[in-house]
Amino acid sequence: MPMKRVTLFAGHYGSGKTNLAVNFALDLHHKGYDVQIADLDIVNPYFRTKDSAEELAAAGIRLISPAYANSNVDLPALPQEVYGLVQNRSIYAIMDIGGDERGALALGRYRPYILEENDFEMVFVVNFYRPLTRTAEEAIEVMREIEAAGGIPFTAIVNNSNIGEETTADDVRATFAETERLSQLTGLPVLFTGVKAELAAAFEGESILPLRLQKKMIN
Repeated sequence: MPMKRVTLFAGHYGSGKTNLAVNFALDLHHKGYDVQIADLDIVNPYFRTKDSAEELAAAGIRLISPAYANSNVDLPALPQEVYGLVQNRSIYAIMDIGGDERGALALGRYRPYILEENDFEMVFVVNFYRPLTRTAEEAIEVMREIEAAGGIPFTAIVNNSNIGEETTADDVRATFAETERLSQLTGLPVLFTGVKAELAAAFEGESILPLRLQKKMIN
């Protein structure tokens, strides 16, 4: 599948979308892409992408996030630089969208630019071990809420099912069938499966993205 210029990660709380967004940005950078990443989560006062600011900076990846990210000031505002991210077609943009439909509302202001260019991947990150997305049908309900709020349709799925640090390869494999059901019901392809880096060897030859940065797989 050809690489899209803008990749947006969205999903319910606890799906691990932030972890995936950061690792996806690093993976693209290592492959030679000029990458920038933006945190659009104005619902959660803790902007988790900011937690990886040092790792991203060390890799030469620009992070755009609210000035008060990870402070005790909850200001639901986004920097003007995000407009440049979606308008500058010479860079590859990664966007971490806030959990559920409330978080997706922030995406609406950038929708016209993203849809006009039409070079985007809107990725639904699903964790089938979370209470509100235990089945494909429940996941679809969350998907539709996010789409309605953000105004951009999902184009792909990522299976990031985990139970935190206790996750085993068997735990991940146990969700493959439900991921396939979600794909069949929505008609969307599964891009890859996210797993902890130490489990990567168990999935040799399969489409996975190891998670290396944040031990707590949340957001």
